[in-house]
Amino acid sequence: MSLLEGVFKAFSLILTLDPNLIRIVLLSLQVSLLAVVFATLAGVPLGAYLGLKPPERTRFVSKLLYTLMGLPPVVAGLVIYLLISRMGPLGVLGLLYTPTAMIMAQFALAVPIIAALTMIGIRSRGKEVQETARTLGADRILIAWTVVRESRFAIFGAVVTGLGRVIAEVGAVMIVGGNIEGHTRVMTTAIVLETGKGNFELALGLGLILLLISFAINSLLYYFQGGGKDIVR
Repeated sequence: MSLLEGVFKAFSLILTLDPNLIRIVLLSLQVSLLAVVFATLAGVPLGAYLGLKPPERTRFVSKLLYTLMGLPPVVAGLVIYLLISRMGPLGVLGLLYTPTAMIMAQFALAVPIIAALTMIGIRSRGKEVQETARTLGADRILIAWTVVRESRFAIFGAVVTGLGRVIAEVGAVMIVGGNIEGHTRVMTTAIVLETGKGNFELALGLGLILLLISFAINSLLYYFQGGGKDIVR
Protein backbone atom coordinates (compact mmCIF):
# COMPACT_ATOMS: atom_id res chain seq x y z
CA MET A 1 0.00 0.00 0.00
CA SER A 2 1.38 3.40 -1.01
CA LEU A 3 1.63 6.31 1.40
CA LEU A 4 -1.00 8.27 -0.55
CA GLU A 5 -3.43 5.34 -0.46
CA GLY A 6 -2.85 4.96 3.24
CA VAL A 7 -3.58 8.63 3.84
CA PHE A 8 -6.84 8.42 1.86
CA LYS A 9 -7.96 5.37 3.85
CA ALA A 10 -6.97 7.10 7.08
CA PHE A 11 -9.12 10.13 6.20
CA SER A 12 -11.96 7.74 5.36
CA LEU A 13 -11.76 6.22 8.85
CA ILE A 14 -11.81 9.69 10.40
CA LEU A 15 -14.67 11.02 8.29
CA THR A 16 -16.82 7.93 8.83
CA LEU A 17 -16.14 8.08 12.58
CA ASP A 18 -14.78 4.53 12.77
CA PRO A 19 -15.90 3.18 16.19
CA ASN A 20 -12.54 1.61 17.02
CA LEU A 21 -10.68 4.82 16.18
CA ILE A 22 -13.10 7.00 18.14
CA ARG A 23 -12.87 4.72 21.19
CA ILE A 24 -9.08 4.95 21.20
CA VAL A 25 -9.10 8.74 20.77
CA LEU A 26 -11.64 9.28 23.56
CA LEU A 27 -9.68 7.09 25.99
CA SER A 28 -6.48 8.96 25.12
CA LEU A 29 -8.11 12.30 25.83
CA GLN A 30 -9.71 11.03 29.03
CA VAL A 31 -6.43 9.69 30.43
CA SER A 32 -4.29 12.69 29.46
CA LEU A 33 -6.78 15.36 30.54
CA LEU A 34 -7.35 13.74 33.94
CA ALA A 35 -3.61 13.35 34.44
CA VAL A 36 -3.05 17.02 33.64
CA VAL A 37 -5.90 18.14 35.91
CA PHE A 38 -4.39 16.28 38.85
CA ALA A 39 -0.88 17.45 37.92
CA THR A 40 -2.14 21.03 37.81
CA LEU A 41 -3.68 20.73 41.27
CA ALA A 42 -0.32 19.53 42.60
CA GLY A 43 2.16 21.36 40.38
CA VAL A 44 0.77 24.90 40.32
CA PRO A 45 0.69 25.37 44.12
CA LEU A 46 4.18 23.85 44.39
CA GLY A 47 5.54 26.05 41.60
CA ALA A 48 3.85 29.14 43.05
CA TYR A 49 5.30 28.43 46.51
CA LEU A 50 8.80 27.97 45.10
CA GLY A 51 8.48 30.98 42.81
CA LEU A 52 7.58 33.26 45.71
CA LYS A 53 10.61 32.13 47.70
CA PRO A 54 14.12 33.54 47.17
CA PRO A 55 15.95 31.38 44.57
CA GLU A 56 18.86 30.66 46.91
CA ARG A 57 16.47 29.00 49.38
CA THR A 58 14.97 26.65 46.80
CA ARG A 59 18.09 25.80 44.81
CA PHE A 60 18.02 22.04 45.51
CA VAL A 61 14.30 21.63 44.80
CA SER A 62 14.63 23.69 41.62
CA LYS A 63 17.47 21.47 40.36
CA LEU A 64 15.39 18.40 41.20
CA LEU A 65 12.42 19.73 39.23
CA TYR A 66 14.62 20.59 36.24
CA THR A 67 16.02 17.05 36.33
CA LEU A 68 12.57 15.47 36.51
CA MET A 69 11.37 17.60 33.58
CA GLY A 70 13.52 15.39 31.37
CA LEU A 71 12.53 12.15 33.09
CA PRO A 72 12.44 9.37 30.45
CA PRO A 73 8.87 8.07 30.15
CA VAL A 74 9.98 4.44 30.44
CA VAL A 75 11.63 5.23 33.78
CA ALA A 76 8.43 6.84 35.06
CA GLY A 77 6.47 3.85 33.82
CA LEU A 78 8.86 1.45 35.52
CA VAL A 79 8.58 3.26 38.86
CA ILE A 80 4.78 3.26 38.73
CA TYR A 81 4.82 -0.39 37.65
CA LEU A 82 6.95 -1.36 40.68
CA LEU A 83 4.59 0.56 42.97
CA ILE A 84 1.35 -0.99 41.72
CA SER A 85 2.46 -4.46 40.61
CA ARG A 86 1.36 -7.46 42.65
CA MET A 87 4.57 -7.36 44.72
CA GLY A 88 4.56 -3.57 45.10
CA PRO A 89 3.29 -1.55 48.08
CA LEU A 90 0.11 -0.60 46.18
CA GLY A 91 -0.40 -3.99 44.57
CA VAL A 92 -3.48 -4.78 46.66
CA LEU A 93 -5.35 -2.01 44.83
CA GLY A 94 -5.24 -3.92 41.55
CA LEU A 95 -4.36 -0.86 39.47
CA LEU A 96 -1.92 -2.44 37.03
CA TYR A 97 -3.10 -2.51 33.40
CA THR A 98 -5.93 -0.07 34.05
CA PRO A 99 -6.56 3.51 32.86
CA THR A 100 -5.87 4.64 36.44
CA ALA A 101 -2.33 3.32 36.19
CA MET A 102 -1.86 5.23 32.95
CA ILE A 103 -3.11 8.42 34.60
CA MET A 104 -0.61 7.89 37.42
CA ALA A 105 2.26 7.52 34.95
CA GLN A 106 1.30 10.63 33.00
CA PHE A 107 0.77 12.52 36.25
CA ALA A 108 4.37 11.72 37.24
CA LEU A 109 5.59 13.13 33.92
CA ALA A 110 3.45 16.29 33.97
CA VAL A 111 3.92 17.49 37.57
CA PRO A 112 7.62 18.49 37.28
CA ILE A 113 6.96 20.39 34.05
CA ILE A 114 3.97 22.31 35.40
CA ALA A 115 5.66 23.05 38.74
CA ALA A 116 8.97 24.17 37.21
CA LEU A 117 7.42 26.37 34.50
CA THR A 118 5.02 27.89 37.02
CA MET A 119 7.97 28.70 39.28
CA ILE A 120 9.89 30.29 36.40
CA GLY A 121 6.84 32.29 35.28
CA ILE A 122 6.19 33.67 38.76
CA ARG A 123 9.84 34.55 39.32
CA SER A 124 9.99 36.44 36.04
CA ARG A 125 7.36 38.91 37.27
CA GLY A 126 7.24 38.27 40.98
CA LYS A 127 9.73 40.81 42.28
CA GLU A 128 8.20 43.78 40.47
CA VAL A 129 4.63 42.81 41.41
CA GLN A 130 5.60 42.09 45.02
CA GLU A 131 7.23 45.50 45.44
CA THR A 132 4.22 47.27 43.91
CA ALA A 133 1.73 45.37 46.08
CA ARG A 134 3.82 45.94 49.19
CA THR A 135 3.99 49.66 48.44
CA LEU A 136 0.19 49.72 48.26
CA GLY A 137 -0.01 48.15 51.72
CA ALA A 138 -1.04 44.60 50.77
CA ASP A 139 -0.48 41.79 53.28
CA ARG A 140 1.50 38.62 52.50
CA ILE A 141 -1.51 36.60 51.33
CA LEU A 142 -2.74 39.35 49.04
CA ILE A 143 0.78 39.86 47.67
CA ALA A 144 1.08 36.15 46.87
CA TRP A 145 -2.35 36.09 45.21
CA THR A 146 -1.51 39.18 43.16
CA VAL A 147 1.74 37.65 41.91
CA VAL A 148 -0.02 34.42 40.93
CA ARG A 149 -2.83 36.31 39.19
CA GLU A 150 -0.40 38.47 37.25
CA SER A 151 1.48 35.32 36.20
CA ARG A 152 -1.66 33.52 35.01
CA PHE A 153 -0.64 33.30 31.36
CA ALA A 154 2.68 31.72 32.31
CA ILE A 155 0.81 29.26 34.53
CA PHE A 156 -1.69 28.39 31.80
CA GLY A 157 1.25 27.94 29.43
CA ALA A 158 2.84 25.54 31.91
CA VAL A 159 -0.36 23.48 32.04
CA VAL A 160 -0.61 23.35 28.25
CA THR A 161 3.03 22.29 28.02
CA GLY A 162 2.33 19.50 30.48
CA LEU A 163 -0.59 18.33 28.36
CA GLY A 164 1.58 18.35 25.25
CA ARG A 165 4.16 16.24 27.06
CA VAL A 166 1.79 13.48 28.15
CA ILE A 167 -0.65 13.13 25.27
CA ALA A 168 2.10 12.07 22.85
CA GLU A 169 3.79 9.77 25.39
CA VAL A 170 4.04 6.05 24.67
CA GLY A 171 6.63 4.32 26.88
CA ALA A 172 5.11 4.81 30.32
CA VAL A 173 1.52 4.02 29.34
CA MET A 174 2.69 0.93 27.47
CA ILE A 175 4.41 -0.41 30.59
CA VAL A 176 1.62 0.22 33.11
CA GLY A 177 -1.39 -0.02 30.76
CA GLY A 178 -0.46 -3.08 28.73
CA ASN A 179 -2.08 -1.76 25.52
CA ILE A 180 -5.22 -3.87 26.04
CA GLU A 181 -7.79 -3.45 23.26
CA GLY A 182 -10.92 -1.65 24.40
CA HIS A 183 -9.48 -1.07 27.85
CA THR A 184 -6.06 0.63 27.92
CA ARG A 185 -5.21 1.18 24.25
CA VAL A 186 -4.54 4.85 23.54
CA MET A 187 -3.47 6.63 20.37
CA THR A 188 0.29 6.31 20.77
CA THR A 189 0.29 2.64 21.78
CA ALA A 190 -2.26 1.82 19.07
CA ILE A 191 -0.07 3.46 16.43
CA VAL A 192 2.87 1.26 17.48
CA LEU A 193 0.72 -1.89 17.46
CA GLU A 194 -1.14 -1.23 14.20
CA THR A 195 2.08 -0.33 12.39
CA GLY A 196 3.59 -3.63 13.50
CA LYS A 197 0.49 -5.47 12.23
CA GLY A 198 0.63 -3.68 8.88
CA ASN A 199 -2.68 -1.89 9.50
CA PHE A 200 -1.30 1.38 8.23
CA GLU A 201 -4.62 3.12 7.56
CA LEU A 202 -5.65 3.00 11.23
CA ALA A 203 -2.15 3.95 12.35
CA LEU A 204 -2.13 6.90 9.96
CA GLY A 205 -5.63 7.94 11.00
CA LEU A 206 -4.59 8.00 14.66
CA GLY A 207 -1.38 9.79 13.71
CA LEU A 208 -3.31 12.51 11.88
CA ILE A 209 -5.64 13.02 14.84
CA LEU A 210 -2.68 13.14 17.22
CA LEU A 211 -1.04 15.69 14.94
CA LEU A 212 -4.17 17.87 14.96
CA ILE A 213 -4.37 17.66 18.76
CA SER A 214 -0.69 18.59 19.02
CA PHE A 215 -1.30 21.55 16.72
CA ALA A 216 -4.17 22.72 18.93
CA ILE A 217 -2.02 22.35 22.05
CA ASN A 218 0.86 24.29 20.49
CA SER A 219 -1.55 26.98 19.33
CA LEU A 220 -2.70 27.39 22.93
CA LEU A 221 0.90 27.50 24.11
CA TYR A 222 1.71 30.18 21.53
CA TYR A 223 -1.30 32.14 22.76
CA PHE A 224 -0.24 32.02 26.40
CA GLN A 225 3.40 32.80 25.59
CA GLY A 226 2.15 35.92 23.87
CA GLY A 227 0.37 37.02 27.03
CA GLY A 228 -3.05 36.06 25.72
CA LYS A 229 -3.11 38.75 23.04
CA ASP A 230 -3.72 36.59 20.03
CA ILE A 231 -3.26 33.14 18.58
CA VAL A 232 -2.28 33.98 15.05
CA ARG A 233 -0.19 36.98 14.15
